[in-house]
Amino acid sequence: MTILDPLPPHQLLVQKTQMGQSQAYLASVTLEWLSNHVRFAHQLPLFQHKFDPQTHNPIRDAETIEHLQQRPLDWSRQAPLAQYLAVRPNHKFPPILAVVSPPWVDEPHAPEWDGEDRATESAAQFTPLNRDQTLGLLNLDRSISLFALDGQHRLMGIQGLMELIRTGSLPKYKKNRKPTGSNITAEDLYQHYPITPSQLQNLGQETIGLEIMPAVLPGETRDQARGRIRSIFVHVNLMAVRLSAGQLALLNEDDGFSIVARRLAVNHPLLKAESDRHPRVNFDSATVSTKSTVLTTLPALKDMAQAYLQHPYPHWKPTEKGLIPLRPEDEELDEAIATFSTLFDHLANLPSYQALEMGTLSTDLRRFSFESHDGQGHMLFRPVGQIALVRAIGILVYQHHLSLTPIFTQLCAYDAQGGFSHIDHPESLWYGILFNPTKKRIQVSGRDLATRLLIHLINDTPDTLDRAQLRQDLANARTFQDKALSFDGKLVHPRQLRLPGQLG
Repeated sequence: MTILDPLPPHQLLVQKTQMGQSQAYLASVTLEWLSNHVRFAHQLPLFQHKFDPQTHNPIRDAETIEHLQQRPLDWSRQAPLAQYLAVRPNHKFPPILAVVSPPWVDEPHAPEWDGEDRATESAAQFTPLNRDQTLGLLNLDRSISLFALDGQHRLMGIQGLMELIRTGSLPKYKKNRKPTGSNITAEDLYQHYPITPSQLQNLGQETIGLEIMPAVLPGETRDQARGRIRSIFVHVNLMAVRLSAGQLALLNEDDGFSIVARRLAVNHPLLKAESDRHPRVNFDSATVSTKSTVLTTLPALKDMAQAYLQHPYPHWKPTEKGLIPLRPEDEELDEAIATFSTLFDHLANLPSYQALEMGTLSTDLRRFSFESHDGQGHMLFRPVGQIALVRAIGILVYQHHLSLTPIFTQLCAYDAQGGFSHIDHPESLWYGILFNPTKKRIQVSGRDLATRLLIHLINDTPDTLDRAQLRQDLANARTFQDKALSFDGKLVHPRQLRLPGQLG
């Protein structure tokens, strides 16, 4: 047989590799072949009696906990991954690492185990085709199982794509594989993306790398083989460091809000790096530590971009059906960047941000009074406060139809009077909302209420029911042991707490 001859059924042309004592075989297979032939790790016979057929996860107990080789599958990821393959022109999945396991591996009395319960041969049946025995055929007849050791969610996404191609519909699931919402259909994709039925059908013939390892090597006991496979899985996952929220925003070339955020971070005078001052943006973390000299984070800028730009560019967000948006056109991105930059031009004129230009450190403006005797506890030096403010401004501009100039006239005066400062003091409107007095730390859960209060400060709340609800929510946030804390630091009945008046 030559390499150019047609392959026999159930055989793969592979390249043999060796690292340390780990043998593997590299192949290229179609997405359809992978979907049909590779199974999830927990479908091994070892787990069949402890296997949840609904979630494809093992049932954890004293018997299985020591043998677990995979984290639980998150089925909420299937639809987005399948959709990514279907609609992104430049889609790409890394190779999947699989383990090949013939039936005898799970049969203790099979002749392939010797008298000391050690394997007499490899679980991979490899037939070399060249002199160096590095290129050859791997036998994968119907009795032999392949299961994904690394890349189970990629496999899940590919299986979802094949279901979409085969049936024209794909269910959306929660993490535990319970259906949620309406299915994604092929017609949805044809309607929202530049993809045709023939293009969708052809996706099944695209190819992906598959690296196959033997479940058992010659001379191994079954426990030794299991330990080797488990060790490789752990080390593969340890080496694959998960990207931080900042790194995801930095690298994302499809999400319009991420693109705008990072362009602003490196170009706007308030944020861009300068040689004579501390960096203003943390590009890696989503949080700002007490000692950090940055003003904000890239993930916070991305959230601000979405909060503000979702009004003029609603199609940048996923649809109600969960369809992911494509990268915006360059012209639209340029418009959005200009719009967002204008907002930051106004933000840069706030007295507290002007103080940065005069040499005041962001750490002094951010720290609470109990952290530093001169700490100002300023909410606009915390990502949660920044996001709440920008969300409010977006609603005021695009729903209440106010312009930025009068909005910032009021905000600058409010900032100059200390309205955003000392949120750790009971006299502050934001005490109990963005500052948790019990835990003495920022309270992210108060962001929505902070947004509504900021809108009220700028444009009042004329609707009687909305006003009553806002007052009630404010009172609840400032109520401790059945007493509300008034803005002069006194304990009063919650009904006595009133909304602040509109800024004027």
